Amino acid sequence: MSRFFWVRHGPTHANAMVGWTDLPPDLSDRAQLGRLSDHLPHDALVVSSDLIRARDTASAIMGARHRLPDDPRLREINFGVWEMANFDTAPQPDRLRAFWETPGDLAAPEGESWNMASARVTEAADALLAAHPGRDIIAVAHMGAILTQVQIAMEITAYQAFGHRIDNLSVTLLEHDGARWHAGGINHLP
Repeated sequence: MSRFFWVRHGPTHANAMVGWTDLPPDLSDRAQLGRLSDHLPHDALVVSSDLIRARDTASAIMGARHRLPDDPRLREINFGVWEMANFDTAPQPDRLRAFWETPGDLAAPEGESWNMASARVTEAADALLAAHPGRDIIAVAHMGAILTQVQIAMEITAYQAFGHRIDNLSVTLLEHDGARWHAGGINHLP
């Protein structure tokens, strides 16, 4: 059994779609970070997206755990021209609405689709699973990246996956039994 503890990075306090923009996290709640670190297995491997909000969060919770190299495949969805916009300011609002209401092959202009992001994150998870069979892995990533894996584990649609909350500094446990993924718990806040 391999277990992935997907941790969403610390908050950025941005009120926009933050994909590949490299914003730092707010890690001022040391007590919450301590509870999170204590909740996670102490012999787990730690990996994160290469974006600073994930890297810094991983560093804040890793303790004495072994750190693997950052993996850019664990990044958030690339929102292209919608990056740092919101529903009121984004260009092509009808396309943006369709992107969220029917996630799949529709890509953000100059960005990527849900399916493209899912394939990228899944490739990273599969590589980690193959390189470290039977290990616990703490993967510090982003809401969209985590939801792609929730979709796979729960065998649901992308739209259904969007119905799950993934709070900052929450843990989503997904377990692989050698054949398939299972959701052990979603959006747990230690």
